[in-house]
Amino acid sequence: MTEPAHALPQGFDGTLVAGALDAALAAGERTPVMGIAGLQGSGKSTLAAQVAALGLCRGLRVAVVSLDDFYLGRDRRLQLAREVHPLLATRGPPGTHDLPLALATMARLRDGADVVLPRFEKLADDLAPRAQWPLIEGRCDLVILEGWFLQTPPEDAEALRDPLNDLERLDDADGRWRQYCNTALARDYPPLWESIDALWFLQGPGFEVIPEWRWQQEQALQAADPMRKGMSRSEVERFVQFFERVSRQALRTLPAIADRTVPLDRQRNSAR
Repeated sequence: MTEPAHALPQGFDGTLVAGALDAALAAGERTPVMGIAGLQGSGKSTLAAQVAALGLCRGLRVAVVSLDDFYLGRDRRLQLAREVHPLLATRGPPGTHDLPLALATMARLRDGADVVLPRFEKLADDLAPRAQWPLIEGRCDLVILEGWFLQTPPEDAEALRDPLNDLERLDDADGRWRQYCNTALARDYPPLWESIDALWFLQGPGFEVIPEWRWQQEQALQAADPMRKGMSRSEVERFVQFFERVSRQALRTLPAIADRTVPLDRQRNSAR
């Protein structure tokens, strides 16, 4: 079947995108859920958009959901920062998501019920007003859930003992923050992972490339919205340290867990 390439966003090779769509549609008897995992800047949102666009070209209804849209609101994270650990004010790591909201949303999507999809405004660092959440009416043919640590298992307790970067050494010397995140990953996220029928992992060449990829993202966001207050290079380098531990765990474990692993080079090119 020849796909109308002009209708598809640019990014990954069309053969890869078509293979992802076909595999996802074959993954479940009910509304199948395709998970796309990959570290920051690996192209998760791009692949999700391409698969959704190809589905639209085929006459399918596809809903795209991001794990980022299930962040806890700013007030709730600030409460965690006061009661548990100051680092929990920063969104992103395990333990900073609204899992009941995520589970309820995914359940309604799988059941074909009407549902509003949460939207998180990263610039405001808070959930968008509920009136701005898009409404999905009726059953979709496919749901795509993209997120940087989908189905990543927790680490062993011994692995948490020693800090691995300056953030952990200086701001989490006693390990309480990383222990909290690891416990949340073990206890709270598996029910959400169970909603995924097929997982694809975009495997970057190593965590060392993530600061550069995240900096490229920041520059692109700033170019698209010059009024936006962006992060400096040093702020980006600190920010990615919040994600380093779980990112390295994902790189170690997801190739054996994912239904398909797509290796990427430093330019995000995949093998065809």
